[in-house]
Formats: sequence, C-alpha cells, structure tokens
Amino acid sequence: MTKKALLVMAYGTPYTEEDIEPYYTHIRHGRKPSEEALQDLKDRYEAIGGISPLAKTTENQAQALVEALNQRTGEEYALYIGLKHITPFIEDAVKQMHEDGIEEAVSIVLAPHYSNFSVGSYNKRAKEECDQYGIQLKSVESFYEQPKFKQYWIDIINETLQNIPESEHDETALIVSAHSLPEKIKEHNDPYPDQLEQNMQYLHEETNSQHTHLGWQSEGNTPDPWLGPDVQDLTKDLHASHGYKHFIYAPVGFVCEHLEVLYDNDYECKVVCDEVGATYHRPTMPNTDERFIDAMVDAIIALK
Repeated sequence: MTKKALLVMAYGTPYTEEDIEPYYTHIRHGRKPSEEALQDLKDRYEAIGGISPLAKTTENQAQALVEALNQRTGEEYALYIGLKHITPFIEDAVKQMHEDGIEEAVSIVLAPHYSNFSVGSYNKRAKEECDQYGIQLKSVESFYEQPKFKQYWIDIINETLQNIPESEHDETALIVSAHSLPEKIKEHNDPYPDQLEQNMQYLHEETNSQHTHLGWQSEGNTPDPWLGPDVQDLTKDLHASHGYKHFIYAPVGFVCEHLEVLYDNDYECKVVCDEVGATYHRPTMPNTDERFIDAMVDAIIALK
C-alpha cells in the first residue's frame, strides 16, 4: 500500500526568547539584525505576553487538518509540519517523509491567498526536495475561494456587527487586510493583490457591512515600497473623511492569533482608534474552527 503524507507548511515563530535572534537572522537571509531592531522585535513579543502562540496553534491546526482529511477520505495520511524560518524546516520535513517511506504527498500552506513571493516559495522548496527523493507531491495554491472559508468570515463579521447598535452600522467601517508584500510583485502579474480585492468584495456583498475597505499591514522594513494603504493610515484617512465611529478589522490573510494580529492589529490599530475616538473591533481568527479546517480539506481533495 502506498504510504501517503500531508505536509502542512507555515511561516514559523520563535519557541523561546533565545530563538528570536536566529529566527530574525534567517528571515533576513543570514544577516544579523541590529541591536535596535532585535530589541524592537523582543518588545513586540513582550507586549503580547512574551512569545507568540503561533507554534502551538500551527500544531493544533495541522493535527485537526490531518484528522479531518483522514476521516473524509477514509485514507491514512501521516502528518508532517515544515516551517519557512525555523526548525523543523520544510526540507527537514521532506527528508523525514523519505526516511519514513512516504511515496506520495499533498501539501498546503497555512495562508489562504497565493503569491509567488509567499505560498509559491513554500511550494517550490517542498517540490524541489520531494523531487530529490522521488516523492510525488501535489500542492494547494490557495483556498480563499472555498465556500467554507468564505462562510467562516461572513459569519464572524456578522456576529461582530451584532455587538454594534444597528443605528450605528452606517458609521462602521470593515477593514479587510492581509500581510503587505513589496509592490514589485505587481510587475510580475502576481495574483495576490487581486485575490485580496476579490476577498474584500465578497465580504462586502455577503456580510451586513455597509462600508468595506481593503488595507495592508505588517510591511517589512526595507527601502522598497510595499502594498498599501497601511491599515493604520487607512483608519486615520477614513475617520477624517467619513467620521466612522466603529472599525472592524478582518485580517483575512492570516489564519490565527499571532504577532501580526495580536500586536499590529490589537495594539497598533487600537491605538489609532483610541486617538481618533472610534471603537476597535476584531473578530476571532479561524484557528481550528471546523469551517476553516474543512475549507482546507476541500481544497486538498480538489487536487485529485
């Protein structure tokens, strides 16, 4: 019987404070961060409780995913986790698959939208490694269009709107966002910005939100321009032009609570809301919600 694997890939996060510098150095292609930049990152982790919950959440998501996949298909996929910037690296996971006698694998990145710069780079690393060992690999490229993924965000945004008096819905802005990427991706017709635009559009049409806007967040510190507008600037501009009393932030490009959401949204965006006198709202992230897990299973099954 052919041995099959599910390879779940994710960005990765430091497990302890000692991991922060090597992790950050790996993100910077081997260049060590300055003391100032390193301290800034440590301060951000400190602000959200000391270290990100991402590592444990990634494990929980992967475990829920393989259990749901095996139940739905009636097959036995062995689970492997491969990370981009910290152990176990993607290459480590594939090597382990080979040592375990895996012959066929499916993979998915814990990111709903496709960019050559992000999901494409994970899939490339996994395929190159699988090819070396003769493992047949099929990879999901995106799952933001899966009905259950859409339904999760429609439901959770509508639930959030119920916490706002109906008389103030016309004074409420929904900001749909994802991790910014360098603007140069547009020169290569990268689908990422268009996918987010589509995502924002269907949430505007399918939720009870009357005013929906697309923003970008968590851009890197490089000299090159990144996709904008940044969510904080957008909040200020929207308040100045429309006087919104409530801002709902839906970071649909992310899949769980981690540094970019807990700090960049829950701290930085809330500071802006407080400054302009508006109320900050942020729906619960998908984490291991059944709709979210099933959406990924649907995307994997569709590969066949």
